[in-house]
Amino acid sequence: MINNTKPVILVSSVVYGIEELLERVYALLTAMGYDVWMSHKGTMPVVPDRTAFENCLAAVENCDIFLSIITPQYGSGKDKSMTRSIVHEELLRAIKLDKPRWILAHDHVVFTRSLLRKLGYKTKKDWGKLNLKKSDIFEDLRIIEMYEAAIKHEINELNQRQGNWVQKYYSDEDVQLFAVSQFYRFQDIEDFLKKQKKPEMKKANKGGTE
Repeated sequence: MINNTKPVILVSSVVYGIEELLERVYALLTAMGYDVWMSHKGTMPVVPDRTAFENCLAAVENCDIFLSIITPQYGSGKDKSMTRSIVHEELLRAIKLDKPRWILAHDHVVFTRSLLRKLGYKTKKDWGKLNLKKSDIFEDLRIIEMYEAAIKHEINELNQRQGNWVQKYYSDEDVQLFAVSQFYRFQDIEDFLKKQKKPEMKKANKGGTE
């Protein structure tokens, strides 16, 4: 943990359209005793000479807990040098680092993926054949890539997909219930994080003696 007193939760999500939800999540998590990093609230650690993209990825690397909310909006941060949005890259980095992570996905995301698969569009290559018009209902097919990364879709054996729980939600209330249910056991979370860090400490100590 960064300050050895409060576990740090990074809330990764788009902001547009869910501002009220983010306010509620921030209030809930801070009330439970967590240090919450959220771009919407301005609590993300920022190094002035870094890009927004670099600061966001650094936050993923330094947080204790990664909370991702996958919405029907894809997010900002895309430019000619980036093929993915910032929230997409944050999710992929958290998975790569095997961060303790809790992930929610809106029902529109889950439904759209299911519908496309039933219509025969099962892969990224298949989706490239489609011309999706941007809308508030579903903005970008790369959102499905995010969802599939979260559920570890690339691993064929279901019993090998560790860390692949993604909670579907319909409403803001669903997200609030999930946050409370998962994070109110503050001491359990702290104990879990300590256990996660022990192998890292042993590995670091071993490396220093060789």
